[in-house]
Amino acid sequence: MLATLVIGLREGLEAALIVGMIAAFLRRNSVSLKPMWLGVGAAVVLSALVGIILEIVSAALPQQQQEAMETVIGAVAVVIVTFMIVWMSKNARSMKSSLEAHAGSAIKGGSVVAMATMAFLAVLREGVETAVFMVAAFQSSLDPLAAGTGAVLGLTIAAGVGFLLFRGAIKLNLAKFFKATGVFLVFVAAGLVMKSLRTAHEAGWVNVGQDPTVSLAWLAPNGSARAAILTGVLGIPSDPRVVEVLGWALYLLPMLAFILWPRTWRPSAATLPRVQFIAAGVLGAAAIVLIIAAPLAIPANPLSPTGTTPAITSAGHAGVKLQLTSGDAASAAVAAGVGAGSKAVSGAAATAQKTLVVTATDGAQSSYPLTPHGSESHAGRTVSAYTAVATTDGQGEPATLSMDALTELNGGRTPVGISSSSNPGPFTAAWTHKGKISVWLVNDAIIDASNTQSATLTLSGGGLNTPRTIAVSGQDGWLVPEEIVTAAVTELNSFESASTENVLWSRYLPAVFFIAALGLLAAGRRNRRQLLVTAPSP
Repeated sequence: MLATLVIGLREGLEAALIVGMIAAFLRRNSVSLKPMWLGVGAAVVLSALVGIILEIVSAALPQQQQEAMETVIGAVAVVIVTFMIVWMSKNARSMKSSLEAHAGSAIKGGSVVAMATMAFLAVLREGVETAVFMVAAFQSSLDPLAAGTGAVLGLTIAAGVGFLLFRGAIKLNLAKFFKATGVFLVFVAAGLVMKSLRTAHEAGWVNVGQDPTVSLAWLAPNGSARAAILTGVLGIPSDPRVVEVLGWALYLLPMLAFILWPRTWRPSAATLPRVQFIAAGVLGAAAIVLIIAAPLAIPANPLSPTGTTPAITSAGHAGVKLQLTSGDAASAAVAAGVGAGSKAVSGAAATAQKTLVVTATDGAQSSYPLTPHGSESHAGRTVSAYTAVATTDGQGEPATLSMDALTELNGGRTPVGISSSSNPGPFTAAWTHKGKISVWLVNDAIIDASNTQSATLTLSGGGLNTPRTIAVSGQDGWLVPEEIVTAAVTELNSFESASTENVLWSRYLPAVFFIAALGLLAAGRRNRRQLLVTAPSP
């Protein structure tokens, strides 16, 4: 309510002063006020229609488009209030003479249309500014009814004050009034900057700088009067994000300096261009420093496509090391060094797009061509899924097993259907290994993998009348420990978050500084040319 009351009071009083100045001039010149009131009424109606149309259009849009519309309205409102404050500070003293000059031209022309148009345009600007700013304030308000009441009160008070000023019944220090209300509106506009950046994120336009900063829930609990002031009036959310705080500060501080900077400290017309050039240089240098230094704050990528990932056996013992490589590199790795204990490598691995190289504890290496299966969710991440068939030819496995060895392979128990008395062994063993290797990648780096391989053992001899087949589960299976997967995901999330957030500091903020520097350079050149034009001839 307070925000809309002050907006209505300030904007309404500006409009009332404009109307009062025109009316006083016309009365001194014995000219009818009807054309002026016709223009004023048309401007008021049109301004109200602008606000109503904006609100209706925004409410009729889908949710994401509503957020986009609110972002645009908020941004336009910030531009309007900024222009209004700057214009008033520069033109307040000449506003009366300018209006009287336009009214004098209309009187000389003797045109009722010219008189109505002059009043219409003079009031329309204030009315449209008020309408857009009010719509933005309504959208940011926690209580639309209170906001509407504040707007009506502000406009009513402004109309009354304007009438009393016109009649000469009261005196008002307009410079102090506009300065005080200007400071308040700067805080309201800075809150609109935060609101617009948040709705821009919800509309999908701004996705950087979304890390939380501080929680203000302790300062302004929901439903409290402090929350109404902090969020409803000043537009500051209880959980501001980095980009919102940055936008708030970049708008608030320069605008407050512009309004509150003492006139005695302001540079003279002769030194102003030099000050503007220096400020432009400082901003440009700051932008260059950010572009160079900000990327240095990004941590190293925790996952490397060429790195190794440890895995453990199904029984929890130290297992193998995994590495992702190309087919050609896999062939070279296996051929380079594995000795007699190396397992055979399929020729298809040499041409596979991605190949998993598995290094056993004894240095033996195997490579498996991976088959892609698209994207899926795994370990809280969106990953690329791959599989491979884990088959071997049984090299290195014992061809003969004693009863004790067989019992050990079966988990300490004699397999069902085999008796140590009637089938004492030794047995002839035929091994068959089957299973599936699953690999999950992020940016071509291993984040998780598992091998569900098991062995099927066919026994004959040793007192058996017929061959008997038993399953030796988990004989060659392995997996990446859960703690390693969790740590990798956590580090990767931190790395990606830092990389994304760094765009704000290394690109967007330097771009803002460069634009501001260019604006200062242009203003400095313009002011210097004016000095040269107005300088007295020697």
